Amino acid sequence: MIKIYHNPRCSKSRQGLAILEASGKDFEVVKYLDTDLTVDQLTRVISKLGIKPINLIRTNEAIWKSEYKGKTLSDLQIIEAMVANPKLIERPIVINGKKAVVGRPPETILNII
Repeated sequence: MIKIYHNPRCSKSRQGLAILEASGKDFEVVKYLDTDLTVDQLTRVISKLGIKPINLIRTNEAIWKSEYKGKTLSDLQIIEAMVANPKLIERPIVINGKKAVVGRPPETILNII
């Protein structure tokens, strides 16, 4: 089943959700700010995306700038930072089987549904 990691306050995430709704396909919404993601879960998502953890970070977030920017962090430390501060996670993320995309722009979602 298709899964979207969604933040209702984010316009791009809302646009991504609308694309899934219009597709007519079944999907699950994970409001990741309300759900505690584990390091293992986020590691699997990043693996499906085929990116480095740093590429999933919202580097303009205040918490990133104040706590992490300029530090040398391992991939695990970056993932742990996202688990501790889910606002740092870029959104929306859509997973369909073994494929996943960050919906920026939201139309990217069409490539995997």
